[in-house]
Amino acid sequence: MVLPHRISLLLLLCSSPLVFAGGNSTTAPCDRRCLANARVKKELFSAPQNDNCTIIVNITSIQYETLSFDTKVMQMTSRIKVNMEWKDPDLGWMQEKSRFPTIVMPVDTIWIPRIVLDNAIETTMEPYTNDVQVRRDGTVNHAVVLFTTVSCQINLFNYPFVVGSCPVAINGWSQKTCALTLQIADNVTLVGGSRGEWQTTSVIKSMDSSNRVFLQVALSINPFSAFVSLILPSGLVLLADLVSFALPFKGGERNYFKVTLVLSFTMFLLILSDHLPNSGYCSPLLHYHFSFCLVCLVMSMLASIVLTRLSVDDSFLVCRRSTKVHPSNSTKTNDGLDQEKDTGDLASETASLQKIVNFLETMDEKEKEAQSKMAFAYLLEKFCFGFFIIIYILYAIIILIITRTDICKVENLDFWDESHREDAYYDYSYSYTDSDSDSYTYTYT
Repeated sequence: MVLPHRISLLLLLCSSPLVFAGGNSTTAPCDRRCLANARVKKELFSAPQNDNCTIIVNITSIQYETLSFDTKVMQMTSRIKVNMEWKDPDLGWMQEKSRFPTIVMPVDTIWIPRIVLDNAIETTMEPYTNDVQVRRDGTVNHAVVLFTTVSCQINLFNYPFVVGSCPVAINGWSQKTCALTLQIADNVTLVGGSRGEWQTTSVIKSMDSSNRVFLQVALSINPFSAFVSLILPSGLVLLADLVSFALPFKGGERNYFKVTLVLSFTMFLLILSDHLPNSGYCSPLLHYHFSFCLVCLVMSMLASIVLTRLSVDDSFLVCRRSTKVHPSNSTKTNDGLDQEKDTGDLASETASLQKIVNFLETMDEKEKEAQSKMAFAYLLEKFCFGFFIIIYILYAIIILIITRTDICKVENLDFWDESHREDAYYDYSYSYTDSDSDSYTYTYT
């Protein structure tokens, strides 16, 4: 009787709802938050490391935006949004334990790859969101925003008619046997192409001869502002200087006007100096243009001063005495006339009249001499006017020839040379992969 009773009691307990409820509570699958908290407790702050100590990060898409371009120091500031994914097996879970394919975790609870820009002066990396998405197999989807400033060498020789490109070398990192490998896709988009006078026309993923990946940012300048504020005023000042040859010598109006032109032109020189780099391998042609204009204005001003001097004297030397006016002779003549009047000698009336006639003839000769000097000055003025016109025409032709010739070339990928020497010393290995999963690896020893 005892044994059947115990068997019945055991069957009753097994069929109890509390037992089933308790059993269900112990075997119930974990929800999304439970899964996320379980992985947070693992404290996976270090990078996932396989046998060859290489972490592969897929850059699925890149969104590029040029924030500003400083022409004076040749630096470009950009905002780059990078969508990436990598696999961390320790973050995965088996399907039998949970039916959820993805979970969301805080970004500061797991390891996040650090992106390096080889030619960056300053880089700030910020998470696009405070959460990351983790799939069942341990694949992590995340997006970061890079605020970076790179040094960019663009050929400014034909400024403001400039079209160039600037590289942005997005890279991982490598330390001897360990490396972060970036697999960058071709999905690169451009946002906000116009920023001030500079315009970003396109951004593409490119490779150099050594299969190093970088973003090629094509830039161009809107020449309207620089043309109105620099080129057009310089041409108008030269035109005004040519027209000033029509002003008369007398009164000094021409000299005052030319001095005003020279002083006003120095203001445009200050604007040019503040806007463009003062030196460099490809110094802007606009610097030479402004120097030529300033030299021509000063030469025109000096020529006008010399012509004004020649129009009133027979020499432009200050130390030479003029022979135009002889106050002593005229004084003596007047004194002689006064003496003759004082003496009251009526017999010398004929001689006095003769002296007056001689005096008038002398004045007439002096007036003819002054007119001759003025005519000579005007002849020299015509010569100077024609000389400046010929110089300006030849200068315009030379400028057109120079601007159509590719004189200056800039190598903007030379920043890799120094890094290659440094990497060779440490025996680093770099590996890049394109969107078709064709891996390119190169090692320096």
